[in-house]
Amino acid sequence: MKKGIYLLGLGVLLLLCMDLQAKVRLPHFFSSNMVLQRDMPIRVWGKADKNEVISVALNGSVQTAKTGKDGIWRVELPAMKAGGPYDMQIESAEETIGLTNILIGDVWVCSGQSNMEFGLNNVINAGQEIAASTLPDIRLLNVPKNMQSKEQFDLEPCEWTACNPQTSPLFTAVGYFFGKELQPEIGVPVGLIHTSWGGTDIETWTSWETAVKTNDTYKKYAGKDQEKAMGYSMDNIRLYKEALKKDKGLVQKWYVPAYKTKGWKTMAVPKVWEAELANEDGIVWFRKTIDLPAGVTGKKARINLGAVDDEDLTYVNGVKVGEMNFWMPNRSYEIPAGVLKGGNNVIAVRITDTGGLGGILGKAKEVYLEIDGQRYSLAGDWVYKPSVVTSMYKVSGISPNSFSSLLYNGMVHPLIGYGIKGVIWYQGENNAGRAYQYRTLFPAMINDWRQQWGYEFPFLWVQLANFMAVEDQPKDSDWAELREAQNMTLSLPKTGQAVITDIGEAFDIHPKNKQEVGKRLAKAALQVAYGQPVLGEGPVYKSMKVEGEKVILTFGNVGDGLTTSDRNRYGYVNGFSIAGADRKFVWAKAYIDGNKVVVFSEKVPNPVAVRYGWSNNPYDDNLVNSAGLLASPFRTDQWKGITEK
Repeated sequence: MKKGIYLLGLGVLLLLCMDLQAKVRLPHFFSSNMVLQRDMPIRVWGKADKNEVISVALNGSVQTAKTGKDGIWRVELPAMKAGGPYDMQIESAEETIGLTNILIGDVWVCSGQSNMEFGLNNVINAGQEIAASTLPDIRLLNVPKNMQSKEQFDLEPCEWTACNPQTSPLFTAVGYFFGKELQPEIGVPVGLIHTSWGGTDIETWTSWETAVKTNDTYKKYAGKDQEKAMGYSMDNIRLYKEALKKDKGLVQKWYVPAYKTKGWKTMAVPKVWEAELANEDGIVWFRKTIDLPAGVTGKKARINLGAVDDEDLTYVNGVKVGEMNFWMPNRSYEIPAGVLKGGNNVIAVRITDTGGLGGILGKAKEVYLEIDGQRYSLAGDWVYKPSVVTSMYKVSGISPNSFSSLLYNGMVHPLIGYGIKGVIWYQGENNAGRAYQYRTLFPAMINDWRQQWGYEFPFLWVQLANFMAVEDQPKDSDWAELREAQNMTLSLPKTGQAVITDIGEAFDIHPKNKQEVGKRLAKAALQVAYGQPVLGEGPVYKSMKVEGEKVILTFGNVGDGLTTSDRNRYGYVNGFSIAGADRKFVWAKAYIDGNKVVVFSEKVPNPVAVRYGWSNNPYDDNLVNSAGLLASPFRTDQWKGITEK
């Protein structure tokens, strides 16, 4: 009898396994609420059991395909005009998958590092912006972070969503404002695919195929599989990522006051945790108990933690009061009435660090509770315990920048074939120290993506903002050289950039005015991607002529003429420096003469070169065209820069 039951159970198990094999599986980005690219054939693909026949139906068109030995199937549906909503059915002999609320429009990929990752919840007037974010014709797809040493078939789990106050707060602010500005202008639905990771080099976003051909660092690996070239497997990374998802601190509720913290260690806060947790990334829990007077019971309050690196999940007396998935912005969360009480109150903060420094990093005065205008300091000793950290899985020191292509493999390659209108890109801060190399790396990546997709889509980017302390005298600048490399990349067809050297913040690498960034990108898109007769970029330097002690500069893309952003009636232009044959630059005077700028200095009677905005923080540059768009920093000389080796 037991044998019969065993055989029956085995048969059921085999049937279940066969059923699992036969299931049709779609990449996660094929989901309800998606936007499909208009005016081009629509490619849909997935996996199933081998020799399975799959049919895909959309708007009356049906296409079929048969899986090969690898179980992959692909179909191509006819191009469609903008519209919707539509439904899609994917069928095999045994099942049907239905996707609903699909729009046909323009799809834009939003990629880069932390300034692209910067969420809508961190911008100026974030509350108002989020409240006004119900935009039915805009759809959002957030691509999860994923390092991989091999090109992946699919993204980590994700799905398209409608744009509304529930889905917009953690979405890329630059992408959101770009879409919000663009969609009414073009009058069709817009899909935004956000795939970025803060603190990353451009190399990690470039395919291995291109890296070994164009990057001197990796040419020696030509013909080698990436994992063999790396010398280690990503298996431990996979186990580490799985552990992050199953954080035992959440499972065991380390945030509730009743949880005993016996054995936890002590750390002074605020402080980077590297002294106690050297080279560790991952999840660390912090707790602090604070004694409050009886009068606070039942009152609303606010907790402020200052800057956190990278992500936090914050609880007060077991109640979640806030979270942020972005590094460094100030954390300030409202504590609802009824949470605090007289006596002991327990604050728990779950911090996730994805690389580099980690912890609560602000100033001591920024870490406090505020109740009825009175502040109670939270600075000082907290107890802490690692939940999941890299040393547990022997992956310490492995980051997206450890090797080329790690993020391309996991966060870009799966999307290849999904129709897109174009890409917006915000990256370069991490490569500033190698700006001369960026002249090659940046266009190589753009060409790489275009080659992978199979067509020359528009590619737009944000030039580095002004940042760091203002210099008293002209000097060399790696950030200026990176901006120059970005300018040079405009030689590629169908490219454009948004110049934002007027809206950065001297002491914050993440300027909060992402509204203007999105607007300027949208203007560039209207010109580059849609061919509209608009000025999408600022004045572009064309040529120089020396007349005595003056240098005469000519510009293109001026529209109805050059002017200054402050509209000063004297026509004086800020930001110029000038040098003679000795190559020693001094600040220069400059004024507008028609569509030209005249630059001079009594200190340089025989000028040979001028520079404009050539510094880390050219905050007061003011040369604009009739559309009010800034001229990009530039130089007329070709003298060796500080990043040229």
